[in-house]
Amino acid sequence: MAVKEILRMGNPQLRQVSKVVDDVSAELIISLIKDLQDTVKAHQGAGLAAPQIGIPLRVVLFGGGGPNPRYPEAPSIPQTLLINPVLTTIGSDLEDGWEGCLSVPGLRGKVSRWSRIHYRALNEDGLEIEHCLEGFPARVIQHECDHLDGVLFPDRLVDSASFGFTGELEAAGIIAKLARAEQKASQQSRSD
Repeated sequence: MAVKEILRMGNPQLRQVSKVVDDVSAELIISLIKDLQDTVKAHQGAGLAAPQIGIPLRVVLFGGGGPNPRYPEAPSIPQTLLINPVLTTIGSDLEDGWEGCLSVPGLRGKVSRWSRIHYRALNEDGLEIEHCLEGFPARVIQHECDHLDGVLFPDRLVDSASFGFTGELEAAGIIAKLARAEQKASQQSRSD
């Protein structure tokens, strides 16, 4: 398996609705899972969806089990793989928060997301799993599952004034520490 190229905003493949996975034991799926793991680790992402590496299947990976240099103030999330995920909101509370995306490099935007989410999916062994998430982990899974439906975070911006280059937003005091953390992560992934 390998570190794959991440498609960037503007690539029409990112706007496709992904297909349901019928056979989790298929060689393509086994290979895809490893590619997602290798790629998200190399790019220090909070998550990655199969469409971001050009595979239009309903598979997402989120979390990494430890602190994430691109989100230094966020809690760590155990690495979780979901096949054919289905999300259900819990309650009606929304939270605004800053998001970035490996497919939208160097940009951040404020997005409103559900505060609490329940998910149901298959794991890599084909077993049904379900769990409830809140806060940052709930934000990450919603962001990644949006990719499965051809949606990118700029489509969900609170307003256009809360979207810009990470370094500019940091220089203006709108967001803190993110530009330095992203620059360091980018330098580390290039040297690996």
